[in-house]
Amino acid sequence: MMRRTWWAIGLGLALGPACGDRVPSGDGAGDGSSEGSISDSQSGGSSAVTNGGSGSGSADSTTANSSSPGTSEGSEGSEGGNPIKLDLGIIPDAGKGQGGCYGPGKGMNPDDPEFSYIWIANSSQGTISKLDTQTVTEVGRFITRPDSAGSPSRTSVSLSGNVAVANRNGGVTKIYANVEDCVDANGNGSIDTSDDATFLPWGQDECVAWHAPFNYASQRPVAWAQGDLNPVTCEWNNERLWTSGNNSGAIDVLLLDGDTGVVLDQVAPVGLVSDFYGLYGGAVDGEGNLWATQLGSANRLIRVDIDTLDYDIYFPPSGPWWYGMTVDSDGYVWMCSSTAARFDPMTETFQTAMVGGYTGCMAASGPDGLLWMSTGSGVVGVNRQTLAVEANWPTAGSYGISIDYYGYVWAVANGNSAHRVDPDTGTVVSYNGLSGAYTYSDMTGYALAYAGGGAPSG
Repeated sequence: MMRRTWWAIGLGLALGPACGDRVPSGDGAGDGSSEGSISDSQSGGSSAVTNGGSGSGSADSTTANSSSPGTSEGSEGSEGGNPIKLDLGIIPDAGKGQGGCYGPGKGMNPDDPEFSYIWIANSSQGTISKLDTQTVTEVGRFITRPDSAGSPSRTSVSLSGNVAVANRNGGVTKIYANVEDCVDANGNGSIDTSDDATFLPWGQDECVAWHAPFNYASQRPVAWAQGDLNPVTCEWNNERLWTSGNNSGAIDVLLLDGDTGVVLDQVAPVGLVSDFYGLYGGAVDGEGNLWATQLGSANRLIRVDIDTLDYDIYFPPSGPWWYGMTVDSDGYVWMCSSTAARFDPMTETFQTAMVGGYTGCMAASGPDGLLWMSTGSGVVGVNRQTLAVEANWPTAGSYGISIDYYGYVWAVANGNSAHRVDPDTGTVVSYNGLSGAYTYSDMTGYALAYAGGGAPSG
């Protein structure tokens, strides 16, 4: 159906939980050994810290558009019960005696989050898809820019559960996850919104919270900071959003108001490489500070302080074209390609291993959580302490990687499919109704929820 009409009066429903960027030749899956030969290196040094300069302003599948889409089971065992793969646990700063608040949104039970969605950009279509991670069905699709020509890519999910998507051709859009937060803009007494793979014309979907236009040739990173938890209401306040754009070598890092999209502060770091892309990937640590990378020969890692916008620039080992990046629960920063690189912010050193990766990556939480990386044709799990490969599961394509709140690993292919992988058995459930899907980022909010900061504990 084209839209779902949600009645605004007495509403008590909580929702259940184009071309891609160039992959350089020789940077595909299969490079490197599965043993993860480790090398250590000191950082090439950081730039002098500068003032931020406060500114203004066996794969089974489901397919979209079928009348009764179904999810069949993998050969490794039944998926029918949707078993929880790990305890959700307490989100950092969200449950330490603070009113029993857990999970994304306003969840009250660590083993039963209010909802669990993955948000995947359909770059060639100019839309973003909202998939229920438990049913592996599409429950919404939204245009990401008024002209539908934004080429969306990176998505980031806040601890409230709402998504922000950056358009590579400029502009950021926020979409509410929960219909209770949507606004009856046309005054018809209902909420008009998409609930499947059919999207509404721009301006008609009332779950699109805001769009912030930016005139950048390249705008890729987008990453929510944690915000402040209200222990009485279990709502997140003061949520802020990082993004970055580039024009003719002038790279800006911006901090937006999560409620309005207004630019709160910005800085133009000196010392980055002025290529076309600018900053390529971004994620936050446990304090909400931005970590971002540059692609290929640009080869820079930057940290920007959320309070002061002071920044440090580091020089990763040369060689790999670093694509994916993430911050794990120990506060380590990971850069991923055929090689995995772990950066220790305390010692300012890198440790690398060739693990047969490809592009995207994300780390599972806890002392035994693996770093999951795409291989181009599956996912590989890397021990975060030893950098040895401990798991390798095939899928029908993989670029971007995410983890949902039930512990499943997701691989988004550069095409029409996304694959949910059981990390223990390798059982795959696929959704094949996307359109030019291409996303490297925290598509579920899991990485934000478990991001560490300060002294790594590993």
